[in-house]
Amino acid sequence: MTARRPLGVLLAALLVPLFCTPASAQQELTFTPFHANGIYQPGETLGWRVTLASGATGPNRFTYDIKKNSFDVLKSGVLDLSAGAATIEVVVNEPSMVYVQVTPEGEQPPAADAAQQKPYASVGAAVAPDRMQPSVPRPADFDDFWASKLNAQRQIPMSPVLTPVSSNVSGVDMSAVKVDSLGSQMQGYIMKPEREGKFPALVIYQGAGVYALRPALGIARAAEGWLVLDVDAHDKAPDAPTGPPTNYHTIGNTDREQSYFLKMYLRDTRAIDYIATRADWDGKTIVILGTSMGGQQGLVTAALNPDRITALLVNEPSGGDTNGELHGRRAAYPNWPASDPKAMQAALYFDTVNFASRIKAPTLASMGFIDRVVPPAGIWTVLNQIPAPKEAVPMIEANHVHITPDKVGAFAQRSTEILGLILRGAEYTPSPVSLASVPDK
Repeated sequence: MTARRPLGVLLAALLVPLFCTPASAQQELTFTPFHANGIYQPGETLGWRVTLASGATGPNRFTYDIKKNSFDVLKSGVLDLSAGAATIEVVVNEPSMVYVQVTPEGEQPPAADAAQQKPYASVGAAVAPDRMQPSVPRPADFDDFWASKLNAQRQIPMSPVLTPVSSNVSGVDMSAVKVDSLGSQMQGYIMKPEREGKFPALVIYQGAGVYALRPALGIARAAEGWLVLDVDAHDKAPDAPTGPPTNYHTIGNTDREQSYFLKMYLRDTRAIDYIATRADWDGKTIVILGTSMGGQQGLVTAALNPDRITALLVNEPSGGDTNGELHGRRAAYPNWPASDPKAMQAALYFDTVNFASRIKAPTLASMGFIDRVVPPAGIWTVLNQIPAPKEAVPMIEANHVHITPDKVGAFAQRSTEILGLILRGAEYTPSPVSLASVPDK
């Protein structure tokens, strides 16, 4: 008999997309932050004591760059560890994220735009992250634009089509589902306990890429007692490994009416519409779960359906601070081109920062302090706009989920706790994380 893995472990495994990055060079460095939680206040000296492992056979001299918001270089230097230890430090006087990249002396670090390439070593810190604010204002007609799209979608019958699929798990019923949306179709898997009853709903949104859905997480949650809808990010059959072009995120990026994300976001709301019509839904509970681009979709959907979402759980969500590179902050995936004014204007209608103030659901959001795919400055900015109770999961050693999958367990653990709480009928009350400086002991 095969032992069942705890669901927190399963979630951590399934948060990793289908592509991976090769391991970096062997690291023999240890970074001890001046503040154990990686959080500082403006004007404080932030930094790390760096030590070289005893008997290390690698280099002992390194160069480093300290960047504010993964963009402007604040300081560069040489780290000489020939005596075994040295320090990296800097003072930052405004709310921001600090990213440090360390490279063996004489080697070239990854290019600034090579976010998928893991550096030799990197560390990150936050300076008053709860005070980070949007780079630019929300468009004046933002609400009108989205209200018109949602109203047009409501005029279209959903016409759901379900096709039974084996879950290969006793007690779990599973079907592929297709529902008409505005200009496309929402597709995915619906999973539920086989028994009669009404169940709380869990809607899962998918990360970036084009791939066949892996329903294991949804099946496991359905076995617990959830009505699960696993939504494909694209208008394709959920078991199809291909379909849309892999550069879909660039399609229509200069026109809000043509952006690929317009139909994606509308399909995401259609998923909520569909769940709300099912006779086996409990009529009150809809929880959203998503990682990376799935978290991006989750933030948008919670904002567009503020009175229908019970809780929002997002891990390293992308899509925020799209105009950041015009204002000294490295932007996140999907990386609308900062050099194109039309793209920058269109991006604001899909920027999670501009949706955040509409969210009413209690929210859990994580951020990786050394994430270069979704730099944490944008996530903090989104979180700071959410008026609902919210909880941050700062992961100070985490790059993006597929680059350092072993460092994102804090989100998996906390989100699993919250899902268990809600499944038992209790309310999720976020536990605010202290952002006070905590000196290392």
